[in-house]
Amino acid sequence: MEQYWMPKRLDFKNLRLCLDNYQAESLRIRLVGSMGGTPKSNENLRGRTLDFKKGKTGLSILIDSGEVFHFPLKDYQKGFSLAYERIEPTDDGIGRVVMLSQGIDPYNQNLPEPKRSFLRTVLDHYLMEIGFEGRVNLKFHSWWQKPHWKYWAVEKPDNIREAIAKQKIEYGEEDS
Repeated sequence: MEQYWMPKRLDFKNLRLCLDNYQAESLRIRLVGSMGGTPKSNENLRGRTLDFKKGKTGLSILIDSGEVFHFPLKDYQKGFSLAYERIEPTDDGIGRVVMLSQGIDPYNQNLPEPKRSFLRTVLDHYLMEIGFEGRVNLKFHSWWQKPHWKYWAVEKPDNIREAIAKQKIEYGEEDS
């Protein structure tokens, strides 16, 4: 799955945009790396509401208003990323997951539309991954390292045409 990195300073704005505008279908929180991968939370969110509260004591993850996990935010080094799961049709009808490197245009028309989107981050040595059905829209935010590494931001579903037009101007592309 290709990943699109977002500036850390926009993390909670991007999280709020996702939760307010897209249907979360899963939440998974687990220890990372050599600390073990045992899930601390593995929730199906269909018919449930995912939310968060950020305060002086850290970040609380809530499902249907009840806290399911708390991050003290003592070790919080990177920002969120968004990954797309794209499935390419195959003759056997099963499909093949498309694996792409970073730096790919998320709206490349030669790629299949994402089946799911995953908002990910590592907080206090835990990987938090929130799955969304379909595409969570992105817009170009800024250059991390020009000309290949970009930062992205979450965009509301109804603003995507405008975001793509602005992106083409930023990249110096013209409409075909």
